[in-house]
Amino acid sequence: MKKPVPSPFIARVRATVKHPAAPPLAAALVAAGGAVYLFGTNPHEGGHWLPRCPFNWATGLLCPACGGTRMAYDLMHGDFSTALHDNAALLLLGVPAAAYFAGRWLYEGLRGRRYSPNLGRRGTVALLTAAVVWAVARNLTG
Repeated sequence: MKKPVPSPFIARVRATVKHPAAPPLAAALVAAGGAVYLFGTNPHEGGHWLPRCPFNWATGLLCPACGGTRMAYDLMHGDFSTALHDNAALLLLGVPAAAYFAGRWLYEGLRGRRYSPNLGRRGTVALLTAAVVWAVARNLTG
């Protein structure tokens, strides 16, 4: 028995969803929606629907990314010094790295290629070491 041939519209939708640019564009759309919500929601004040860090909830300690939501809010409102106070390592190292990888993902997707970054063993060890050192340092200094 032959499979039914999909309509041209369905075939076009499937091709669009399978295109390498679809995931980074979808991620950018979701991030923009989150940014719009965060812009009008001050995470420095309680009573908003913003998730709490599970590590902080379970241990009472700050994880390497704790303060990231407050940092993003402060950056969107032009308060760089408060953003730096919220999470300096994430601001100075994480934001540029995330911008590079997201930009590269989008660039490669728009060119019709898939992008899968690979840090390798040394890169992974360096990243995890930096995260642990940062977490310990910020929890010891208060």
